[in-house]
Amino acid sequence: MGVEATPPITLVVTGPVTRADVPELCAALDRLLAAPGHAAAPVECDLTGVVRPGLTAVEALARLSLTARRAGRGPLRLRGTPPELRTLLDLVGLAGQAGLTEAP
Repeated sequence: MGVEATPPITLVVTGPVTRADVPELCAALDRLLAAPGHAAAPVECDLTGVVRPGLTAVEALARLSLTARRAGRGPLRLRGTPPELRTLLDLVGLAGQAGLTEAP
């Protein structure tokens, strides 16, 4: 008898991330976290569709990570992180500090 892993809650982020997008992304994550049946699910952020990532995308990830941690969900796992965004996260010191981990 195997143990089934809880599928992650996944927030998909696409396009260039603007300052106006940050509060809506956090609100969207809050809605996903509040959905029935997601009490124990890990949280992932799919960044495959992000284009021209800049410091606003870094800010968005820091705030999304804080949103997930405040909800008691542990680190925000990243999936499909563009190399440019990974470099920015490393440069500002958030790769290991803001609870951001790369999804398996």
